[in-house]
Amino acid sequence: MEDVLIIGGGPCGLAAAIACKKAGLDPLIIEKGSLVHSIYRYPTYMVFHSTPDLLEIGGIPFATANDKPTRQEALNYYRLVASREDLRVHVYETVTEAKRVGEGFHVTTTDRFSKTHHYEAKKLVIATGYFDNPNRLNVPGEDLPKVSSFYKEAHPYAGLQVAIVGGNNSAVDAAMELERAGAHVTVICRRTELSDKVKAWTRPVFESLIKKGRIQMFFGATVSAIEERAIHVNTADGEITLANDHVFALIGYRPDRTFLRSLGVQTDEETGVPAHDPETMETNVPGLYIAGVIAAGHHANAIFIENGRFHGEGIARHIVSQNNA
Repeated sequence: MEDVLIIGGGPCGLAAAIACKKAGLDPLIIEKGSLVHSIYRYPTYMVFHSTPDLLEIGGIPFATANDKPTRQEALNYYRLVASREDLRVHVYETVTEAKRVGEGFHVTTTDRFSKTHHYEAKKLVIATGYFDNPNRLNVPGEDLPKVSSFYKEAHPYAGLQVAIVGGNNSAVDAAMELERAGAHVTVICRRTELSDKVKAWTRPVFESLIKKGRIQMFFGATVSAIEERAIHVNTADGEITLANDHVFALIGYRPDRTFLRSLGVQTDEETGVPAHDPETMETNVPGLYIAGVIAAGHHANAIFIENGRFHGEGIARHIVSQNNA
């Protein structure tokens, strides 16, 4: 019987495990990918918006020579933290079922060798992210192999006609990197202007590339259909057809709450926020907690590492208080 079983090995899951361990508990983390898999899936040369101190967990300093840490530095840091804190983490193990049994929970998983594992836990923490659930365009051709919801790096697309759908930082950063690598870039943004969340030091560079004609930009536009060698776009001047080799649909992600609902967690229909106590992070199901972005509603960007990393402290305090009651 595990004291605490944490589903999700991202920064917020690791932070929750550290908090539980410091409180005298013995947590186990189950992660279906690699350690901090969401960060691993970030673009290869990505630079965080946050300063290192806002990404720290467990009181362990995040050392970097730069004002803003890189993806590679973050991967190194979180590996170091997991090792230094001697956290128990089962990577590449996918949860296939979880159910309430008596006063605890029974969790079934499958590892990368298709072997089934069973766990019993007194408390269960769901710290899954949202990177596996990208928002969809809902247009014909969206499932073609040339359409991606994840951008990694520019080199494979040199010389190709690339369309990027979106207007946030991910779209802007990808567009500039692809342009530098020699891709012919078109950005399609539903809004009439870039998101106000686009980094202040990035916006003028991007806008300069548009003015110089090095990036083609369509504001107030939407994709109507995708074909193997073309993309159809609805613009303010009517529908146009562009030659196209690849599409990056960088329009955000959404948490998948199917798992929570299967365990009996209620969700606010208007906000999408799972029912929980913000002080303890316990849901309406006794002994079941949430941590990280899964606690956000439809606006997934309301919770980042910066604030989700503290969820574990409330969880650990509540579990210990219950054990001592």
